[in-house]
Amino acid sequence: MSGGNWLERHALGLAAALTAGALVVMLYFPIGVVFANAAFVEGVPTLEPVRDVLTDPFYVGSLAAVFENPLAIGSHIGALADWIGSSSISPTVVTPLPGIDLPLPWLSIQTPGFRGGLFGFTAYQATLSTVASVALALPAAAILANYEFRGRRTIRSLTILPFVLPGIMVAVGFYAMFGQAGTLNSLLGLVGLGPVPFMQFSPLVIVILAHAFYNAPLIARITVAAWESIDTRTVDTARSLGASRRRAFRDVVVPQLLPAVLTGALLTFVFTFMTFPIVLALGGLELATVEVWIYDRMRQLEYAEAATLALLETVLSLALTYVYLRYESAQTGLARVDARTAREPLFPDVRTALSPRRLAIGCYGVIALVVFVGPMASLVVGSVTDASGFTLGHFSFLLERQLDGAAFQTRPFPAIRNSLLFGVGTLALAVPMGVVVSVLTARAGWSGTIVETLAMVPLAVSGVVVGIGLLQGLVFGIELPYGWQFEVTGPVAIVVAHAVAAYPFVTRNVSPLLSNLDPTVVESARALGASRIRALLDIELPLIASGIVAGAAFAFAISIGEFSSTVILAGGTDAYTMPVALERYLGRRSGPAIAMGTILLFVTASSFVVIDRVGGRFER
Repeated sequence: MSGGNWLERHALGLAAALTAGALVVMLYFPIGVVFANAAFVEGVPTLEPVRDVLTDPFYVGSLAAVFENPLAIGSHIGALADWIGSSSISPTVVTPLPGIDLPLPWLSIQTPGFRGGLFGFTAYQATLSTVASVALALPAAAILANYEFRGRRTIRSLTILPFVLPGIMVAVGFYAMFGQAGTLNSLLGLVGLGPVPFMQFSPLVIVILAHAFYNAPLIARITVAAWESIDTRTVDTARSLGASRRRAFRDVVVPQLLPAVLTGALLTFVFTFMTFPIVLALGGLELATVEVWIYDRMRQLEYAEAATLALLETVLSLALTYVYLRYESAQTGLARVDARTAREPLFPDVRTALSPRRLAIGCYGVIALVVFVGPMASLVVGSVTDASGFTLGHFSFLLERQLDGAAFQTRPFPAIRNSLLFGVGTLALAVPMGVVVSVLTARAGWSGTIVETLAMVPLAVSGVVVGIGLLQGLVFGIELPYGWQFEVTGPVAIVVAHAVAAYPFVTRNVSPLLSNLDPTVVESARALGASRIRALLDIELPLIASGIVAGAAFAFAISIGEFSSTVILAGGTDAYTMPVALERYLGRRSGPAIAMGTILLFVTASSFVVIDRVGGRFER
C-alpha cells in the first residue's frame, strides 16, 4: 500500500523523467550525432568540414570569397552594393538565376558578378514562395473576415490543411494537374490546344505554386484571426473625421494586420527554406534546395558533407525561428476587443454581384479553384483516367504488383499496412509525451517557457536531419561499455521519427485548453485529498479531452504523411510507407503513383474529418 502511495505521489515526476529521457534518446541524441559528423573527423575535433562548405562557391556562391578571406570583407560588401545598384529586372530577357540556370518565361534577374550558390537559391525560392503565398492568402483573408456566405465556416476550417496534407501527395497532385498528360493539358486538348510541357518549361513556377498551396492557408488563417479582432470603432472614428474608406483602411486596418501578415510570411519562409518532398518530386536535383542536397549527399554516403549542410541549415532555421518567436511575443497583448459589425452578404443580389469588387472576388475564386482545388481534383481524376478515358488500370497495376510483385519491389498493401501501424505506434508515443509536456508547461511561468522551448525543437529541425541522426545512431547501433551495443530496427526508428515530428502538435492542442482551466477546480480536489496525478487523471484530462483527441488526430495524420525522415530510414528495407511508395512509383510510373496518392488522400481526409469534428485548434 505504501509502495502504491509512493508511486502515486511521484507519478508525475516519473512521467516527466521518462519524457525527458525519451526526448534525449529520440531527438537530441540523433541531432547531436549529425552535428558531431560536422565537428569531428576520425574522432579529432575540427571545423574543416564547415570551412570546406563555406568556402565552396557551389554552396555559398560569391560569399565563398568572403569566408575564404574575411579580412577582405569590406571590398566584398562594396562589390555586393555595386551589384545591387546595377542589377535590373527584365520581363523578356532570360538570364541565369543565382547559382543554377533556371529559366522563367516572365521574369529574370540579371546578377552581374554575384551568385548565391545552393544556399542562395534555397533562400531565393523561399522568398518567391513566400511572396506567392502572401499574394494568395490576403484576398482569402479579406473575404473570410468581411463577408458572409454559404460554406464560409467550412472553407475557414480547411485552412488547417497545411498541417494535415502530406507534402509528397501535394507534389503528385500538381504533377497530375500540370504534367504532360495532366488535367490542364486535357482541358487544353478539348479546345484544340496543347499539350504544353508545363513541368519542363518552368518547373520552378510549379514548385512555387505548390508551396503557395501549402502555406497560403496558414497565412490566411493567421490574418483572418487578426482581422476579426480589429475594433471597427477605430475605423468608424477615422471615417467620422473625414478619412475616405481607402484612407481609413490604409491608416487604421493595415497597421493592425501587418504583424499577422509578417508572422505568417516569416513562418512560410522558414517552412519553404527547409522544403524537401515538393522539390524532390517536382524538381529533383535540378532545383535542389539545401534539404534535397543533404538527402543526395547522404545517399552518396558523404556523411560529413551532409552533416555540415544539416548543421548550417539548422543554425539558419533556428535563427529565423528565434526571430519569429521574438516578433510574436512582441505582439502579445496588442489584440483588440472584438467589436466587429455583422459581415455583409457576399452576393446579396444580381446587381451587387456585377459590381467591380464582386467581379474581382469572382476572379480570385477562379484562381483559388485552380490552385487549391485543381491539384487534389486532378489527383482523383488522374487515378481513374488515362489518354483513352476512364480506366481502373492504375489501381489494377497496384493490385497486380501486390499479387505478383517480387520481394524487392514496392507493393501497395505493405505500404498501407506500415503507414497504419506506424500511425498507431506514433499515437502511443506522441500523445503521452505531448500531454506530459503540456502539464509541465501550463501555468509554470518562466520554467515552463524554457521546457516548452526545448520541447518544440522539432518544429525548427528538419525531418531529414532527424532521419540521418537516427540512422547513424540508433539504427547503426551505439557502442556501450563491456561490449554491449544498443540498436533499433528500421520500423522502430521510423515510429520514433514520426513521434518526434508529431508530439509538438499534441502539445499545441492541449496546452491552451489546460491553461484556460479554472485552477480552483484542481485546488478543490487536492484539498479533498486527491494527489496531483489523481486530479490530473480524474478532472483535468476529461475536461480537455477534445484537445487530446484533436492532438491525436494530428499526430496520426502527420505520421501517415511523414516523408522526410521515412525515406531515409526505410531505404533498403520493407518498412516503406505510402508516401515513400508514392515517390518510388512517381519515378517510374506516374499513373500508379497518382492512384497511390489518391489512397493516401482518402486516409488523410479521414484524419481531417476527426480533427474537424472534435473542433481541434492549432494556433502558432
